[in-house]
Amino acid sequence: MRRREFITLLGGAAAVWPLAARAQQPEKVARIGHLDVGPATARASRVEALRAGLRDLGYVEGKNIVIEFRWADGVQQLPELAAELVRMNVDVIFAPSSTMVEPARQATKTIPIVFSNHADPIGTGHVASLPRPGGNITGLSELTTELNAKALEMLKEAVPRARRIGVLRNPTTPSQVPGLQSVEAAGERLGLALHMVSAATVEDFDAALASAARERVDALFVVPSPLTLVHGIRLVELALKHRLPTMFGFKENVEAGGLMSYGADRNDLIRRAALYIDKILKGAKPADLPVEQASKYQLVINLKTANALGLEIPPTLLARADEVIE
Repeated sequence: MRRREFITLLGGAAAVWPLAARAQQPEKVARIGHLDVGPATARASRVEALRAGLRDLGYVEGKNIVIEFRWADGVQQLPELAAELVRMNVDVIFAPSSTMVEPARQATKTIPIVFSNHADPIGTGHVASLPRPGGNITGLSELTTELNAKALEMLKEAVPRARRIGVLRNPTTPSQVPGLQSVEAAGERLGLALHMVSAATVEDFDAALASAARERVDALFVVPSPLTLVHGIRLVELALKHRLPTMFGFKENVEAGGLMSYGADRNDLIRRAALYIDKILKGAKPADLPVEQASKYQLVINLKTANALGLEIPPTLLARADEVIE
């Protein structure tokens, strides 16, 4: 082989070797911190929605992404678990609602935080505005503050004789501060007297609903929180025990035997949150990603429960329902 041909061959091989070496480099594995209140079984469909959204974008668990799940036994454990995820230096923290966003926000000002069904990100101060969130937090909002007023109107329509409504709130849920203001304003507009009761734990449900029953409320309005989802079956049992027509914020509560629910399609929101995670992993800054609003809402009515309570749901309300359980 001539010297010139040998040098050309050597140079070509040298150019190929780095490409081959790069091709053999393992794909970077991104880590998502998943912060939520357990048990995990109560969130199974929502976890699957997140995984499905990530799969649609090309992420494969164990290959190019790892989800670090942290399930709190109660809200008091969330700050500790949020700090743990920060120490792990995850690439992004997925904190579905305001209850999880707040401890994550306190734990880090640098790691991006994505929410999927925040009730009121502006009212809680978690973002500066929907188009320009600022800081390290962004995601999707279900605008529960506005929905609360509409849901209360539907409850009044379902129970037209109602004059006094019990309102179950959770003081550990940050977004319920502005949310309750909208409930109170709607109650005044509808000519309703509201009786507020509180429950921060599942053990508080008994006393709260007993108090509402003693006040002879005509119906119960449950302001949605992680507690009322995770322990929804117990809440439904007590509502039926006291024969209280109840408006919930979660479809799962109605599937468990509650009367009605009105709220965003949260599985759809969680699936869409995967897009935010993807953009952030590819270099986008949360401050530059506008908060999206929910586009799918569901009114679910349980006719079996209505019959058991002796209620006749108006045909006009039934016609607006997205799902009727018979």
